[in-house]
Formats: sequence, C-alpha cells, structure tokens
Amino acid sequence: MNQTKSTSPYTDILIRLGLSKNESRIYETLLIKGESPVGSIATVSTINRRNVYDSLNRLIEKGLAFQIIQKGENIYRAVNPRKLMELLKEKEASLDEILPELTELFNSKPHDEDIYLYRGVEGWKNFMRDILTRGEDVYIIGGKGAWAEPKLDTFRTQFLKDIEKAGIKIKVLYDHEIYKTKHKILEYLNSEHRFLPKGFSSTAAVTVFGDQVVIQSKIKIGQIDDTITSTVMINESTADMFRTWFELLWKSAKVK
Repeated sequence: MNQTKSTSPYTDILIRLGLSKNESRIYETLLIKGESPVGSIATVSTINRRNVYDSLNRLIEKGLAFQIIQKGENIYRAVNPRKLMELLKEKEASLDEILPELTELFNSKPHDEDIYLYRGVEGWKNFMRDILTRGEDVYIIGGKGAWAEPKLDTFRTQFLKDIEKAGIKIKVLYDHEIYKTKHKILEYLNSEHRFLPKGFSSTAAVTVFGDQVVIQSKIKIGQIDDTITSTVMINESTADMFRTWFELLWKSAKVK
C-alpha cells in the first residue's frame, strides 16, 4: 500500500486543476473500474484505505464522485469528467470578480525600476505574458528557438495570435546553429531575423521590449527546462541602451 505509481497518465493534469495526488488517483480509479467499494479502490489506486475515505469525501464535496448506499458495503462512482470543466470555469469566474482589485493593488506600487527572477517553464510563460502586457516591439539577441519548446505548444499558439492582434513586431538575432539546422522556430515565429556569425553563440539570450530587459541563461537550442533563469530588469535607459546595441549587431549580422 505504499506505492506511489499513478493509475493513469492524467494525474499531473488533474493536480494542476486543483485535485490532490490521492484525489486524482482515486478519481481515475473510479473512471477505470466503475462503481467500486473502498477496499477495491484502495487496492487499485495503491492508497491506504484510511486515506481513501478522506479523499473520497473531498471528491464528493467537489462534485466529482458520489456514494451509493446499499446493503453491506457502500460503493462509489465517478461523475462525468465534464464536471472538471465546470469547476475550472467556476474558478475563472471567481478570479474575474477580484482581478480588477488585484490589478489595482499591483499598479498602486511604483514599478519604474525593478529587478526580479523568473524560473523554469512557468517563469518563461510569465516573461511572454509580460511582452503582451507591454505591447511594444521585441528585440532578441542570441535567439535559440526556445519558443519552439514542445511544453509551450498550446501556450505559444495563443500567444502568437495575441501578439499579431496587438501589432507587436519581433526582430531576432539568432545564433548560427539556428540557421545551420534550419530550426523549426523559423517557421513558427513570424519575425524579421538575421544570424550571428559562427563562433559567437552562447548559452544565454537577451530580450528587450518596452522598458524591460530579460536575460535568460542555461538555454539549449529549442529547449526550456526548470533550470532556466530569466533575470528581468525594468529600467527605461537600460532598455534603450540594449536596443542601440541590438541595432549595431543587426547591421553587421548576416541575412540568409
């Protein structure tokens, strides 16, 4: 009963939707096995029987399972998975109610100059959201096609639609390897781009937009993982300086 293996590959997604690990495994077990008593649920999900009771009660409270009372041992059944979408919409509606007040609180503090860090894939998404928030053209030095990372597929599709709608232009100075490998980022990203000379590649990139300069390190070609750090600097004069440097490099970079 001490195993930790999931009953299906959906556990991670269910956890992101707000279920605990045990709740996710039990809900999946009910979907797979159908109506089941606690003993069977505990065996299939490899969760201690006592913990099964607690998680079942929470699933019932969330409307994702219900109890069937009968002679002998009661059994439990999962609710249609479409209920998950209802729960997600309810959370979005709750957030929409307070989002204006939260935004007002955020904007009440000065952010003209600041330095902070984003980490990993989720941090990278935050950086991309910042581009949309600023709504200004983007300049990238040392591009490595990281936006083509498969973990960003769904997010990137909507992001690219949003920047096109906002009229945001992107200019990229890619590392030589992007040209050499004919990397798929060249198809994904509707950008004006050139290539840095061979021998001038690195494991970092600089992105400039509005008053922000974002330096990202430990990047592999076309990949983002949880070791990536994005250092965000908010300073208008610094951003202007990097744009000037970008233009200098742009004039000497190759068009291929």
